[in-house]
Amino acid sequence: MPSPKRLPEEEIVFRHSIRTFMVGVCALTAASQAAPALALAAPAGPRPQVRAARALHAQTLTNLNSAMKGEAFAYASYSLFGTQAAGAGHPAVARLFRNTARTELNEHLHEAAALAGLVSTNAANLRQAIKGETYEHQIMYRGFAAQARRDGDTKAAALFTEIAADEGRHRAAFRKALTAVTTGHGAVPAPPTAGTVAVPAGLPKVRAARTKANLDTAMHGEALAYAKYMLFAAKAKQSGNTALARLWEGTAAVELHEHFAGEAVLAGRVGTTRKNLNKAITGERSEATSIYPAFAKQARAVGDTAAAAYFRNTAADEARHAAAFQAALNRLR
Repeated sequence: MPSPKRLPEEEIVFRHSIRTFMVGVCALTAASQAAPALALAAPAGPRPQVRAARALHAQTLTNLNSAMKGEAFAYASYSLFGTQAAGAGHPAVARLFRNTARTELNEHLHEAAALAGLVSTNAANLRQAIKGETYEHQIMYRGFAAQARRDGDTKAAALFTEIAADEGRHRAAFRKALTAVTTGHGAVPAPPTAGTVAVPAGLPKVRAARTKANLDTAMHGEALAYAKYMLFAAKAKQSGNTALARLWEGTAAVELHEHFAGEAVLAGRVGTTRKNLNKAITGERSEATSIYPAFAKQARAVGDTAAAAYFRNTAADEARHAAAFQAALNRLR
């Protein structure tokens, strides 16, 4: 039944996106306990768990991973856009970005993670993280740094080198934690302390197209690491391992507030409120009209009906997000 009173677009987006889903109280609690610069409260209301009825097709799993990267990147970006809009005197736009960021993380990403079976035992979660940190430490960031130096982007080369070292330390801490979890010997290391890198509106500080592409890849990876580690922290809390939960949360904060933020500064990720809305509209429309419908079609073709439904529902949400962002842009003075 239509409402007798028209609601603000940002509230419409928030209400429409509250689908009946919940990864679990612990997962939402973990997401709400992120460092305060970007953390957002989880939406209220019970949601039944979403699970795949059987093993998923390899392509479906690949698409779910792509979806998680995109949703994590949207969460981190929209949180920064919300901060910029608030500082620029646009509180309604700031609320819209923050509400949408909350939906992307606490609904879309968490639902994809449940379907993909992302969270496992504490030991398996640590092994997964060790593998990812090893790749970033030994291969990805070192390669990005070498390419940036060759292209004359010295600031990016320095940042990539610094992050590579951080990821090596994360791997070492996770290895010690794995030993403690699996053998009972030793202790889970103390969590790292994250600094918060401010991300003001600004132009890119790199020149080469390759460096810009590498920054985009890196930001998607860091945003996903944040989201994954917060889910792993929830699992650790659920199992009673509070020391491991603190390690996950501290590492997640570094990935988001130092690594992602530092890369966002160099990439010029945050612009004016108008530019940020245009970026959001472009991204949401692409997901609503192209990316998620294609994923749904592929999942349906191989019989992954739960995943197909997820992709269809998320596409509908993203269309509503795009419409709300467009309405906000139209009202902007």
